[in-house]
Parts: sequence; C-alpha cells; structure tokens
Amino acid sequence: MTDSSQAVSAGRLPMGRREFIALAAFLMAVNSLAIDIMLPALQQIGASLGVESENHRQFVVSTYLLGFGCAQLFYGPLSDRFGRRTPLLIGLVIYILSAISIVFVPSFAGLLALRFVQGVGSAATRVITVSIVRDIYGGRQMAEVMSLIMMVFMIVPVIAPGTGQIVMFFGNWHLIFLFIAAMATAIAVWAYLRLPETLHPGNVRPFTARSIFGAFKLVLTNRVALCYTIASTFIFGALFGFINSAQQVYVGIYDLGVYFPFAFAGVAIFMSLSSFFNSRFVGKLGMRRLSHGSLIGFIAINTIWLIVQMASTEPMPFALFISFFGLAMFQFGWIGSNFNSLAMEPLGHVAGTASSVLGFMSTVGGALIGAGIGQAFDGTALPMVAGYFTVSLIGLVFVLIAEKGRLFQQQNPAV
Repeated sequence: MTDSSQAVSAGRLPMGRREFIALAAFLMAVNSLAIDIMLPALQQIGASLGVESENHRQFVVSTYLLGFGCAQLFYGPLSDRFGRRTPLLIGLVIYILSAISIVFVPSFAGLLALRFVQGVGSAATRVITVSIVRDIYGGRQMAEVMSLIMMVFMIVPVIAPGTGQIVMFFGNWHLIFLFIAAMATAIAVWAYLRLPETLHPGNVRPFTARSIFGAFKLVLTNRVALCYTIASTFIFGALFGFINSAQQVYVGIYDLGVYFPFAFAGVAIFMSLSSFFNSRFVGKLGMRRLSHGSLIGFIAINTIWLIVQMASTEPMPFALFISFFGLAMFQFGWIGSNFNSLAMEPLGHVAGTASSVLGFMSTVGGALIGAGIGQAFDGTALPMVAGYFTVSLIGLVFVLIAEKGRLFQQQNPAV
C-alpha cells in the first residue's frame, strides 16, 4: 500500500530537479539499452544459435517489444493501487534476472522467450516513470520535463550500439547481456535509495476488475487521449521498423561494417537535439503548435524521401540517405514527447492506468507495425521509407480527429 507520509510534490522532492530528470531518463533508458546495444550483435547471435534467415534475427527485437507492450497493462493498475516504488523495483529485478539467464540460453527459441520476459520487466520503467512525472507535473511543465528526460534518455541510443561493439571486442554476444544486467542493477540501486513515493493518497485506486476496467473505459472513451495514442502508435511503428532492419540497411546495403554504430548514433543525436529544443520552446509555444508543425514537417520530408528513393533502382548515396533520415527523426523528436503528454494531460487522476493503457497500445501496436515494415525488407531501403511515409499520413488523420479538424489551436493556456 502507498505510504501517504512519503508521497511528494514537485516542491518537496528529496532530490534536485536535475537528479530527478537524470534518474527518470535512465529508468526509461533501460528499455532502449535492451534494444540498441545488441544491434551490432544480431548477426553473431543468429550465427551462434543457428538462425538461417536474416529477417528472423529481427525477432530478438520484436519479441522484447511485445513483452514490453503487453505487460504495461498490468503495471499501471498495480502502481495506482500499491504505489510507484514497489512495482518499479520488481520490474527491474525481472529485467536483470532475465538478462543474466539469457547468457546461458541454449537455443534461439529460448532466447526469444527470455527476451519476452525481459520486456515484461522493462515495462515497469516506462509506465511508472511516466506516471511519476505526471504525479508531480502537469500541462506544459510536464511536456518540458518529459522533453528534458527524453534528451538525456537519447544518450543511450547514441552510445549503445558503439558500446555493444566494444563489449564484443572482449568476448562474444553473451557479454552484452551481462553488461545490460550490471547497468540495470546500478539504476535499480539508485532508484531504491533516492526515489520517493509520488502517488497521492487521494489517487489510490482499488485493485479490482471493476476499477481497472472502469479506468480503461475512461481512457478509451477520451477522444483526445485515444487519438493521440493511436497517432503515436503509427509514428513509433516507423521507428521500430527502422530498428528491426537497421543492421541490414547500414551493413547490408551501405556496407558500413564496424562503423554502423556511428551512423546509428548520428541519427540519435538529431533526436536528442530535437528534445532539447522542445524543452526550450514548449513553454512558450505549447505542445500542439510544436507537435502539429513537426508532424507536417515529418510528412513533407518523408514524401520527398520516398520520391527520391523510388526514382532509381540503385541505393541512394549514403550521405543523402542519412540526411533525409536525420531530418525526419529531428521532427520525430518533437512529436513523441508532446503526443505522449497530450494523451496523458486529461487523465492525471488515473495516471498509472492511463500510462499503462496508452503505453500498451502504442508499444504493441507500434511493434507489430514495425515488425511488418522490418519483415518487408527486400535488400533495399524502399520498404522502410514507404513505411515512414504511410504512418505519417495515418498519424495526421488521427490528430485531426482528436482536434476536430483544427491544427495549432490551444485548448487551454497550459497546453
């Protein structure tokens, strides 16, 4: 049960704002760490465990994302009943133990099963961290804090593939999972020692089927929350599609070899810069103006990118490819955190359950869309580029539904 004497507000956090942002970012980053650090090792994993199809190696990412998405349905209601700290720490323990177990796995099927379990553990960090931020902040202040969290969080995709490459210099792919377990253990100890309970006693909800389904109904019947979540689902589907096929694009098409992590990091830097600028501008311009403008820019870039991609049967020069990709992901960085904050804004009184439902939809849906894009890989970048173009248009449709056909309109001064 939540200890009401420990529940805190923004002004009473026992840590500074910078430490809180850093801790929240690294809690969320255990998810990115579990994906990005092993991308350089997918080929070695496949060879070690007898995976013949290159596209089947993508399941190492997809099964993790499915576990990560499905488990979010449970962590939200649990954290609304028992507080944020205990479910968060339990999730981290599951994540750590599954990472260690993968070191001893004898088959690809066993690895996929444990990856699913690892995703189940990691789901706690996504749902509960967002809930903690929503417990403490609201409106543009939440969007600003989430942008700063995302900026720090994006350090992991920048350095993770290169870190994975370095780790493999000292041994095989099993060392990567030991490294993941060690990093997650350090973050778990930090959270145990420094993170207080943030759930307000007045927002504690009973853990019953009626209460849970009632909260789910509240989320699913809120037009703004639902439509922004669906829009996020399709936009994130494009990102997951790239992550699934990143190694095949960078190494298979462009033959980058050991330089693959640097190309991956370059795009991640664009996203990190975008999150930084978002944190600076969102307080003045609002979430809607920034995210709607970025979505239109995302569509425009993807349209030109697709036209250029289809104009030739040969791969476009790498410099041109990475330029289009970097510009698209710069827009993506402004879309992600604002769409998430807009979806959560009307649901603060059920923040845990809301975060779990919205996270389940965007992650599982995005993972399935991304898996479809990834499995369509045919030796060219066309399926990925076409996927980006398609999901951006679908995202716009749902934003228009959420906003009743009007973009850039502030619903209230706070957002």
